[in-house]
Order: sequence, then structure tokens, then C-alpha cells
Amino acid sequence: MADRQLQHSTQSTNLADILERVLDKGIVIAGDINIYLVGVELLTIKLRLLVASVDKAMEMGINWWQTDPALCSRARDLEQENAQLKSRLETLGETLDSASRVAASI
Repeated sequence: MADRQLQHSTQSTNLADILERVLDKGIVIAGDINIYLVGVELLTIKLRLLVASVDKAMEMGINWWQTDPALCSRARDLEQENAQLKSRLETLGETLDSASRVAASI
């Protein structure tokens, strides 16, 4: 019984070590799937998978989760602020157009 417990403990340690190494270094899995019918390409699927720690991803310049409104409340706030600024710019543009027409008619 003790031998079986030792084996399980060793396997868990090995798995933890492997996972730690993968997250620390990162691993990329890439592949393409092309579907043809009578020599005509119907569909291409490009698969790209990156498994890494957040620190490693940021070191590689990958940080899309920081600007995704579905994942980051700050991104949602920025998206709302951006919409408000666009609306204000449109209003200012319309006001300038009206003022230019009035000045031109004088």
C-alpha cells in the first residue's frame, strides 16, 4: 500500500514539474485544416494555441485580456468613454458645420 502511495506521489510531482515548465517556457501548438471538394478549397481553419503563464505571455507582448471588455472592467469603462467622446465629436462637428453655413451666408 505504501509503495502505491509513493508511486502516486511521484507521478503527481512529475506532472506538477511538467506543468510548471510548460507555463514558465510556454508551448505553441499550430495547425491548419483545409477541406477540398473536387480540387476546390471549401474551408480553411487555422488553429493556434499558446499555453503559458500570464507573466510569460506579457513578456512575449501578449496581453489581449487587458483590453477585452468581456474580461476587464477597465476596458468596459474605456469603451463607454470612447463612445461618449465620439458622440461629443459628432455634436461639435455638426455645430461647426452650422456655424460655417451661417458665416458663409453673411
